[in-house]
Amino acid sequence: MARRLASQAGDGPPLGPLSGPLSGPLSGPLSGPLSGPLFGAVSGQTASGGERRSNMNCCCVGMNKVALIGGIIAAACAGVAIVSASADARPGQASRQEAKSVQPADHGHEPKPTRGVPRINTLTEQEKADGWILLFDGATLEHFKGFKSDAVPSSWTIADNQTLVVLGGGGDIMTREQYEDFEFSCEWMVSQGGNSGIIYRVSESGNATYETGPEFQVLDNARHRDNADPRTMSASLYGLYAPTKDMTRPAGEWNTARIVVKGTLVEHWWNGEKVVEADLGSEEFRKLVKASKFDAWKGFAVQPRGHIALQDHGDKVWYRNIKVRVIK
Repeated sequence: MARRLASQAGDGPPLGPLSGPLSGPLSGPLSGPLSGPLFGAVSGQTASGGERRSNMNCCCVGMNKVALIGGIIAAACAGVAIVSASADARPGQASRQEAKSVQPADHGHEPKPTRGVPRINTLTEQEKADGWILLFDGATLEHFKGFKSDAVPSSWTIADNQTLVVLGGGGDIMTREQYEDFEFSCEWMVSQGGNSGIIYRVSESGNATYETGPEFQVLDNARHRDNADPRTMSASLYGLYAPTKDMTRPAGEWNTARIVVKGTLVEHWWNGEKVVEADLGSEEFRKLVKASKFDAWKGFAVQPRGHIALQDHGDKVWYRNIKVRVIK
């Protein structure tokens, strides 16, 4: 049996270098040990030993060599499986990693705004077509001046988030232009207990903006003492007409104001709802004025045109998206 094993191991042609799936990095180490010299040792006899020892040695050596060959082949097959599995896995893994890390290319398009957060201090193409003028672009105050002054008071500043902030104590600002029939829109936000106002058709003939112009009240309804009278609460035509609805958003949140003035007719809109409608030329309005503090100022609400002012009432207030459209 030993002679037969030795004959089988040594008589056949030596195994040459492996090819196919085992070629490349694996073929070099495996091709050498499997060539002729290995099998030559199996087929020969020792010079000094007898036939029995030779046969036994050949048997042992042959068995060991066969086992070695089988182990090498098994290891080679396992290597093929590992290489194949690695080759199959790596592209998929790389694709998955790339899918996680690669972001869409930026082709110069602006990111979409977060839901509920409008783009600030800009006009849409439709607004431009409708004649809207942006009064505050988030960078300059070129459309504004001080009351009875060409300079903007130092209490009015531009914050990092492109909002117009009044810190209080410096005086009102007003548009350089005067408007007769117009639509005005802005967003405002008050600090806790804050008070301000949007005053329109203002003349510089008086000692303060509110002596000549009606006011859209800007207020923290929850904390300011003016909440005691609906006619002095937020969005009221200050001191004269209370808003028909309470559209309050708390201090620290943005509110929208819209004022429409055409002839003697005035509308106040607050957070999308019309809350005040008045006729400045009506008998009713004149009676309300006569019964109020405004009766002391004979120039109150009689100008057919004037400036639009933002009031500095001593409290911190923010404005943005300030725009106006002339009604023709």
